[in-house]
Amino acid sequence: MLDNNLLKFTQKLQYVFKNEEFFKESLNHRSFVNEQNVAIKDNERLEFLGDAVLGLVIAHILMDRYPHLKEGSLTVIRSALVNERQLASVARSLDLGDCILLGKGEEQTKGREKDSILSDVFEAVIAAIYLDGGYDAVFKVIDFIFSKKIKFVVSEREANCYKSQLQELVQAAHYNVPCYNVIKESGPDHDKTFIVELKTGKFVVLGVGKSKKRAEQDAARLVLEIIKKEGL
Repeated sequence: MLDNNLLKFTQKLQYVFKNEEFFKESLNHRSFVNEQNVAIKDNERLEFLGDAVLGLVIAHILMDRYPHLKEGSLTVIRSALVNERQLASVARSLDLGDCILLGKGEEQTKGREKDSILSDVFEAVIAAIYLDGGYDAVFKVIDFIFSKKIKFVVSEREANCYKSQLQELVQAAHYNVPCYNVIKESGPDHDKTFIVELKTGKFVVLGVGKSKKRAEQDAARLVLEIIKKEGL
């Protein structure tokens, strides 16, 4: 039987382990195992497997849902999603720190709050799910956890590309550097909408977004669409 913290964590994952031993092993930090008088496994081998499984599933999702993205963009986006800081953030959102078994030294140095430990244990948990339920099961869990993050990172990447592409085009055409100006803000502080005017060469457009950056990116996208139709 799982204790209350472990049960809450699996509920947040929306996954039920058939073999709970996989899950329990994934939580055993080396510092904890070294202090035990009985032979138990630490989670480092699971961490190794989980890193590979997580990278594979994220790559699978990106390939399947964003067929227009090239290899370079896919690599950058995957790296933005599968890194220590991002995985630690996911682990915190799931309260994984409450479940980790640590040695006394790591407890004293606030090991439950360390990005390195949180990310490693999260990868071990992913491996535990894979071993327990197979690829389809772990795919479902990762998709559930990362779907919103994937959409956000992809949209940010594509939007940043709009501004970079526009910069390159106007420089080649010897136009003035694109000038972005916020001309209107509306809505409450927690949910503002921005309108940005972009001027470059003969083009003047308005972009809209929930932040200044997104509004600028929207404006750049519009100019690129016009250039595609009309040419510089």
